[in-house]
Amino acid sequence: MEAGQLLTAQNTSIARQPQATSGDASQQSSNQQPEMEQGFLPKGWEVRHAPNGRPFFIDHNTKTTTWEDPRLKIPPHLRRKTSLDPVDLGPLPVGVQFYLVFCLSPLIILLWLPKSGEVIMKYLADTKKTQWEDPRLQNVAITGPVSFFFIALSHSSRAVPYSRDYKRKYEFFRKKLKKQSDIPNRFEMKIHRTTILEDSYRRIIAVKRADFLKARLWIEFDGEKGLDYGGVAREWFFLLSKEMFNPYYGLFEYSATDNYTLQINPNSGLCNEDHLSYFKFIGRVAGMAVYHGKLLDAFFIRPFYKMMLQKPITLHDMESVDSEYYNSLRWILENDPAELDLRFIVDEELFGQTHQHELKSGGSEIVVTNKNKRDYIHLVIQWRFVSRVQKQMAAFKEGFFELIPQDLIKIFDENELELLMCGLGDVDVADWKLHTKYKNGYSVNHQVIQWFWKAVLMMDSEKRIRLLQFVTGTSRVPMNGFAELYGSNGPQLFTVEQWGTPEKLPRAHTCFNRLDLPPYDSFEDLWDKLLLAIENTQGFDGVD
Repeated sequence: MEAGQLLTAQNTSIARQPQATSGDASQQSSNQQPEMEQGFLPKGWEVRHAPNGRPFFIDHNTKTTTWEDPRLKIPPHLRRKTSLDPVDLGPLPVGVQFYLVFCLSPLIILLWLPKSGEVIMKYLADTKKTQWEDPRLQNVAITGPVSFFFIALSHSSRAVPYSRDYKRKYEFFRKKLKKQSDIPNRFEMKIHRTTILEDSYRRIIAVKRADFLKARLWIEFDGEKGLDYGGVAREWFFLLSKEMFNPYYGLFEYSATDNYTLQINPNSGLCNEDHLSYFKFIGRVAGMAVYHGKLLDAFFIRPFYKMMLQKPITLHDMESVDSEYYNSLRWILENDPAELDLRFIVDEELFGQTHQHELKSGGSEIVVTNKNKRDYIHLVIQWRFVSRVQKQMAAFKEGFFELIPQDLIKIFDENELELLMCGLGDVDVADWKLHTKYKNGYSVNHQVIQWFWKAVLMMDSEKRIRLLQFVTGTSRVPMNGFAELYGSNGPQLFTVEQWGTPEKLPRAHTCFNRLDLPPYDSFEDLWDKLLLAIENTQGFDGVD
């Protein structure tokens, strides 16, 4: 398990260091620590444990002590794997036991209960409720040959290993996708390029048993001879995406903020009387793309992925979709709305006419006050993202989950689901840097900015996408690069502004594509806090 500082995104304070004298620091421990614990520390460092079991670290070079693990000064992807002492986390919940796990074979694991020293040989069983994450910690990364493994004895359903690492999740996901043995070897489609949407719709929606779509795809374009070893299928997904998600057909529309993230058109039924059948078809195509490891050439608003995962949509999700609406609701949340004389109704403009919708029964007679304003905001968000497109979303999910198990997809969060469906993509860091603005004292030559771009260059592709999602709300970059990045008021370059103090985490304003970056004292501090921020955006008070 990779060592990590036990902080949440809300807690940005620095732990106080224990006091020690030079004599304390130089005293040799009477009990030698295990090699796994001591051997990976920097030269001159030693780890000991306080009476309550909490580990602290002694630097014999400077004769000081600290609660902070010196291994955290190394960027996470360069750290050596070490074990993490769970004693500091407090007691486990009732009904949960803690084991060390040693994998002996793909079918057999060895469980060791540290408290009693009991060793148990176990067969892996899907009927047990197990999880990799410590229930006392959220988002614990799983690494190394020896991992913490928790068995919830009070439940009987199977849980899924959790990891921040998207690649690990993806590998687990691919292993769990099963192809039935009683389906044909391949699924053939003959398509005309000029009528690719209609031809594909008729062929796929006519399939009675969706499992047949899991067979090897064999695509043939009319008049083009060739063998499909994957390239033609990849082209088919690409070309079909361009048609399915084209706002011209009225099934999807661009979000209010930009012209490259899509949302379901709530009035799709007015454009196509068979729209629900088409949404089921699009769901099947999306499921086929995920199952066969292909990508869709489209990116959706964040609430779309949340609805697929059955996760609640919050006010923050509104910002990257419609910043004006978001700002209005945010003002209501922070002020007394009595003077606005608002009612529990919303207006919708359709073909030049304004229609009113009650958010609850008798809503036109209910005034929004300080007492009920949170209920009002919740209902507005539900209407804006859920109620208006409920039938379309249900049809899409019906088609998608015919091919991809709904429980399995939940190992991903909404950001990772976007990567799964639409691709990781390559971010051009040089173009990113060239089209970035700086504010409030920062400039391209400022030391903190140089550290920032050093950190971006050190990130792998997934972390760069996470950073882009954190600041802009999407992993999508416009066709012509960062020069055409959109914000709430049209084109808005990626911006880094100096803000706060070094103990703060970075925060983001997605409607302005702006990263508020504190003036950190070292590259290591910037690296750790930047990664902590982008990996813990859910419930992070620093994001507006």
